[in-house]
Amino acid sequence: MMKLLDALQWRYAVKQFSNTKVSSTDLRVLMNSARLSASSYGLQPYNILVIESATLRKKLLPFSYGQNKVADSSHLIVFAAHSQVGNATVDRYIDKHVQITGKSHEDLRNYSLHMKSALNNKTLANKQEWAHQQAYIALGNFLTCAAAMKIDSCPMTGIDTAGYDTVLDLDKKGLTTSVICPIGYRHQDDTQSTAPKVRFDYDEIIQEL
Repeated sequence: MMKLLDALQWRYAVKQFSNTKVSSTDLRVLMNSARLSASSYGLQPYNILVIESATLRKKLLPFSYGQNKVADSSHLIVFAAHSQVGNATVDRYIDKHVQITGKSHEDLRNYSLHMKSALNNKTLANKQEWAHQQAYIALGNFLTCAAAMKIDSCPMTGIDTAGYDTVLDLDKKGLTTSVICPIGYRHQDDTQSTAPKVRFDYDEIIQEL
């Protein structure tokens, strides 16, 4: 456990990445950590895009407010929520549940109806917000695993999400950008790497009732 806390102490939002690439093996492990993340009902209403293409990332720069780490990192990870959330979201999950567990659709009928009812009680805006929230849970798991693997990262919300959706053609894929995260390895000249980590103390954040 101390190793995990040490890794979280080590990580910071990298400002300048080196040219070192994350290996395909490490990338696979890291992306699986996001895939295995918790989500409400296990529905996972998001997709995760791994962008290595330099050409594509240059197209995204104008929608990243000039933050060069989008282009200079090893890979750019885009968490994109499903833009249509409802019965089809549940049906997709139930089909996978049947495939993995061997249960029948009839066995899961009541569970399916419960999930559909819960989602259908939300407004369209609330459904979209809920989907984005699930993507953020996956991001948190992703950042922790990256730190444990000594892979640097920089989660970013300061982007033009509509621009990202256009460049990545997400509308046609039924997706919309939630958050992005360049990954790679810190540059030796990144002065932020030696800056003190500013976090509130345990008693200022944690309340034991």
